[in-house]
Amino acid sequence: MGPAELMQAAAMARRFYLEGKSKIQIADEFGVSRFKVARVLETALERDLVRIEIRVPAELDAERSDALRARFGLRHAVVVESPTEAVDDAADPENLGEVAADLLGELVTDGDVLGLAWGRSTIHMATALRQLPPCTVVQLTGVYDAGTADRGSVEAVRRAAEVAGGEAHPIYAPMLLPDSATAAALRSQTGIARAFEYFDKVTVAAVSIGSWEPGISTVHDMLSDKERDHYSSLGVAAEMSAHLFDAQGRRIGRDLGERCITVEAERLRRIPEVVAIAGGHRKAAAIGAVLRSGLVTSLVTDTAAADWLLNEEQPGPRPALERTDPDSTAAS
Repeated sequence: MGPAELMQAAAMARRFYLEGKSKIQIADEFGVSRFKVARVLETALERDLVRIEIRVPAELDAERSDALRARFGLRHAVVVESPTEAVDDAADPENLGEVAADLLGELVTDGDVLGLAWGRSTIHMATALRQLPPCTVVQLTGVYDAGTADRGSVEAVRRAAEVAGGEAHPIYAPMLLPDSATAAALRSQTGIARAFEYFDKVTVAAVSIGSWEPGISTVHDMLSDKERDHYSSLGVAAEMSAHLFDAQGRRIGRDLGERCITVEAERLRRIPEVVAIAGGHRKAAAIGAVLRSGLVTSLVTDTAAADWLLNEEQPGPRPALERTDPDSTAAS
């Protein structure tokens, strides 16, 4: 390009990229066709006259986020840089909760019903919340330990409702009960029944994912050794909100759900937006299993889990987008 062409290309690029003018407007100004403008702008990119730089905060990985979204058909995928000091057996990085709090601030709208399930990540997220539109907040599961309710999911519900200026509907009951009769009796109690009535109204939910091992799955830690061995023999690979899944995302051990205070899986599937918050290499396979269940629409994770998920084989249909139930697919 000669000096005249360079100056013209620079001027057109300035009009287009910095001043926001259309190609037709630029064509009229310079007395050329819009196709000529398009060719000049393309040449400006090829000759490095114009550089386009996409910048996101350093802790977010745009490339992995987009690849993960496409791979599983997720509505939203946000991949956070794993802490440099992270170790393989660490719990979810706390910065996942901070990013998830910002994401909820985008997804929740005025009048929504926000559901929060038990999980360390959802508790971190609630702590990090700084703003939410006016909405009702309901607890989706019982608590891990009734003795720590004020520091766990109950407090998370209260915190989110306080930020949103809306009603809070906590559940003051353990997640896991000794038998189904005790669980059924608790579900009929006034406060818990009122919270359950909101389950069908939830429009956005936040959940955590656990892999089936000590310290990573709250349900695993609440069971006896005999019960753990039983569910392990069924091939459990992941746990979410007291629901168990095999590696293909199929629900197993459904009898456990009868003993739990938790939102039913099919109710979760009907919630328009279900955001899972989980990360770390140790949870990667479990995250993949839950994504295949079709219960989750969006994911906040870290680079360690994202790399594992992206290196795995294609999961087939995009389950998060289609909300498909692997059990019904297998039956058909």
